[in-house]
Amino acid sequence: MVVLYLLWIILGLFLLYALLFWLCGLPVDMEKEYTDHSPFYRWLLNFNSGLWMKLLRIRVHMTGLELVPQHKKLLFVGNHISNYDPILTWLAFQNRNIAFISKPSNFKIPFFGPVIRRCCFLAIDRENPRNAIVTIGKAAELIKSGQFSVGVYPEGTRSRSGQLLPFHNGVFKIAQKSGADIVVLSISGTEKIHRNAPLRRSDVYLDVVGVLPAEAVKKERTEVIGETVRHLLLKNQEERN
Repeated sequence: MVVLYLLWIILGLFLLYALLFWLCGLPVDMEKEYTDHSPFYRWLLNFNSGLWMKLLRIRVHMTGLELVPQHKKLLFVGNHISNYDPILTWLAFQNRNIAFISKPSNFKIPFFGPVIRRCCFLAIDRENPRNAIVTIGKAAELIKSGQFSVGVYPEGTRSRSGQLLPFHNGVFKIAQKSGADIVVLSISGTEKIHRNAPLRRSDVYLDVVGVLPAEAVKKERTEVIGETVRHLLLKNQEERN
């Protein structure tokens, strides 16, 4: 009987939590692209993400943090193997207020969609190059505002095999337009989370493998920047394997 009562209490708390989370999303205009930082919604994003990462028993191991410039504008780029990649990245760099460029369907996720919209995440239309260029310009403006860093995956989608896919080098124009350093992140282990959670712990490795200074980025062609980023990621993957 005691166990049954505890289960009811847990269920009630979960439903209350879900209700409060849903209510917080109601004021968000889903048709609007926000450009101002909201401490409340950023806290809401980090708190709920961190809670679920604990429940899923995810432990993140980080290296190379000393390479990340302090008090500078940043564009975070890296490989993409799981839906958990951006979540763990914005948690790891909470003080950077990372606004990710994401596919439009992510903004339709219940509870979660309104929060990332209000945290100034941007949807990108990968099928329409002209619209994608507009999004790149908006991302650069977010960085120039001084309120945000931006995160983007040059592959444009998840790699099911773990091997690096071809890059959409146009995303590096975000750094060129905004005068941002490029922080290159290599992530591994997130592809195992859906198989492990919640019964087994998942160890995830997030490595800062290099930083491309804004001065150098501005002078290079995006294809050259892409090759440099790819080289850094492949080198790290070889060392991890």
